[in-house]
Amino acid sequence: MFNVNGVRADFPVLSRMVHGKALVYLDNAATSQKPRSVIRALSEYYEGYNANIHRAVHTLGQEATEAYEAARCRIGRLINAETPEHLILTRGTTESINLVSHTWAKEHIKPGDEILTTQMEHHSNLVPWQRVCEEQGAVLKFIPLASDGKLDISGLNSLLTERTKLVALTHASNVLGTINPIKEIVAEAHRVNALVLVDGAQSFPHMPVDVSELDCDFLAFSAHKMLGPTGIGALYVRPGVLEKMEPFQRGGDMVREVWLESATWNDLPYRFEAGTPNIADVIAWGAAVDYLQEIGLDNVREHEVAITQYALERFMELGEDVDVFGPRNPAERGGVISISVPGLQAQDLGTYLDLRGVADRVGNHCAMPLMRHLGVPATTRASFYLYNTEGEVDICLLYTSPSPRDRGCSRMPSSA
Repeated sequence: MFNVNGVRADFPVLSRMVHGKALVYLDNAATSQKPRSVIRALSEYYEGYNANIHRAVHTLGQEATEAYEAARCRIGRLINAETPEHLILTRGTTESINLVSHTWAKEHIKPGDEILTTQMEHHSNLVPWQRVCEEQGAVLKFIPLASDGKLDISGLNSLLTERTKLVALTHASNVLGTINPIKEIVAEAHRVNALVLVDGAQSFPHMPVDVSELDCDFLAFSAHKMLGPTGIGALYVRPGVLEKMEPFQRGGDMVREVWLESATWNDLPYRFEAGTPNIADVIAWGAAVDYLQEIGLDNVREHEVAITQYALERFMELGEDVDVFGPRNPAERGGVISISVPGLQAQDLGTYLDLRGVADRVGNHCAMPLMRHLGVPATTRASFYLYNTEGEVDICLLYTSPSPRDRGCSRMPSSA
């Protein structure tokens, strides 16, 4: 176990005040804060070797290219990708999933085929498949949710048929925290020759993720949820699958040769990376990977299980005054806890918490179908990372407890 106070010292923003209160940042499922090493990597690039990558013979261009490709390699090694050529750099998880929907799915999903997903998906892993099914004449099916917030896979064999071409599901829910049994689902999907896309946005930052062990065909994830910059992400594609996919966008670095009438494509992964890439943020993402590797993702996971268990126990002490969603066993969930306070709008609670320095997330969390399934319009979500403490949980609980909402002013006190 690492020293959380030592970790916190690496994050400048955690020392600031908000509304006269010390910041308690519990919105990590939306985006994580950045350590000094990541901020420094951005600054060093722009101050020392800012240049476009690939094809440059001058020193700055070569230095930028080396740093960029070295970051790709480090990211790939962290997920145990076979080669860096099978890691496409994108703008984030959403673009990664859309890349698959616009390339592989367009080529392989035919009328009458089936795509299997779940009711807990982020819109980014639902809406693209709705479009594919509408345009290709395919059928979208869903693995149901059990009452404890876990997937009910008891009927998975009947849901998977010879018509199933793709299973697309999240590794960890951004609302319920549920960690899904990916290996088991992948094995069953491959039994009927279906491919599996895993949305790793909420898992990869918080625990070891090994694509060889999961045996998935696609893994989509983002930098900004794992201490890196916003606007950058990646798509891992299994060898043998990527080689058969057509490029997503055309022009720039994705071409090998161009004639007036035709063109040929560059090697992997560059044929999927058209245009000037987000060089600085990829390099800074590499610094984030270095930081996490130094701490160890196993240690990050251990810390989050402990703090999630503490938070769950404290929230459950509030009894019927607070509805807590998702599995009760912290080993079966990520560091995400969503709650609903009967008689109190999530927006009001979030505003009240912000005035006390607590940054959490309120709303439907880009999971409207899941909200309807839960029977609530929105939830208040606290999400933890390696720099959060039990003391911060206590502060959040202090202002979430039911007593304040009985005192007027949108059921919230004017001061505390």
